Amino acid sequence: MPKTDAIPTGAPCWVDLFTSDMDRARSFYEQILGWTSESAGAEYGGYVNFSKDGRRVAGVMTNDGSTGQPDAWTIYLAVDDAAAAVDAAQAAGGNVVVPAMDVMALGRMAVVTDPGGATIGIWQPGEHKGFGVLAEPGAPGWFELHTDAYDASVAFYQKVFGWDTHVAGDTDEFRYTTLGEGEDGRAGVMDATNFLGGAPSHWNVYFAVADTEAAVAKVKELGGAITQGPDDTPYGRLTACTDPTGAAFRLLT
Repeated sequence: MPKTDAIPTGAPCWVDLFTSDMDRARSFYEQILGWTSESAGAEYGGYVNFSKDGRRVAGVMTNDGSTGQPDAWTIYLAVDDAAAAVDAAQAAGGNVVVPAMDVMALGRMAVVTDPGGATIGIWQPGEHKGFGVLAEPGAPGWFELHTDAYDASVAFYQKVFGWDTHVAGDTDEFRYTTLGEGEDGRAGVMDATNFLGGAPSHWNVYFAVADTEAAVAKVKELGGAITQGPDDTPYGRLTACTDPTGAAFRLLT
């Protein structure tokens, strides 16, 4: 999936990092993924945009500790009406974390949790349309929910975000549903009941890299950690990582 100009309603359209060490986060991801970063300015609260070859791929904002939330990546789904999506999320068993709010002329955002407790962002595009590129080295490559409330979560994303879902696996060992089918898939939901190990349900962002071993070595060198893998799978070589302040992300080759 090369340069993207229009992201369908309901699909992942943006990711951003909540970090307690802005300078270190910028340096870490620039070196791991070949990104450049640029501040959006004081009027946006010091928000920083990451770009790959001049096309925006992610953002980062400062975690000052006031919310009590840990450093983490958030995935945003595109909607036509952020306020209506928040209302729909509540009606479908979700909870509101951040109500719909304007981000100047860029768009409107909100954050909710799904029935499994996983956090998901909402973005109504204005001037900011979302990713400039997907599924290329240095860009987001996949988005995946690991949940212990599989059936309720699939129904939630169908109702709230209009997902066209397709069952990719329906056994005790592998229950998996995708938004879109096959090569047109844009995100996945996995029944993670048997391996969350008490961890909360959560969304994962996978960043595509051309060389797993080189990326893994760089993660370790820069103070990050490898929590699983690298593992060869039918879908590629997958690695679970954390950055220097503990925010989780994944690599995909």
